[in-house]
Amino acid sequence: MKTIARPTRGWSTALLLSLSSLLACATEPPTKPIGKPMNQPAQTSAQLYAEIKTLIGDAPCDDGSQCRTIAVGFKACGGPGSYLAWSTKNVDEARLKDLAQRQAAASQAESQRDGMISDCRLVTDPGAVCRAGRCVLGTGSGGGNSAK
Repeated sequence: MKTIARPTRGWSTALLLSLSSLLACATEPPTKPIGKPMNQPAQTSAQLYAEIKTLIGDAPCDDGSQCRTIAVGFKACGGPGSYLAWSTKNVDEARLKDLAQRQAAASQAESQRDGMISDCRLVTDPGAVCRAGRCVLGTGSGGGNSAK
């Protein structure tokens, strides 16, 4: 009968150490996110809403084609909490959309964390119109513009 040689304890330990060394070298170091420092707390939905309102400002317009709406906030049953009127005349649309998206996400996270509930009423886009040189929310008749 033939005997099978078994590896010695020292050989298996050396193999394990070699493998763990290789794996340690193969992993990439953690990367820092681009943008805000890691120790900076996330902005609250209220802070982001204030930033949106500042960006929109007075929403000046020459005519209704410059007026848009943007959804802000979050309802527990889904959909936005409300809409704001803004003007293409003085606002960076990409930045506004990014802020609104971040604000809605923060609002959703806060609602879930705090166990908030909502009335579940559907908030429809009222559109925006130019009145007295300012973009304001319309009456929901569909005549206004929205930024989706």
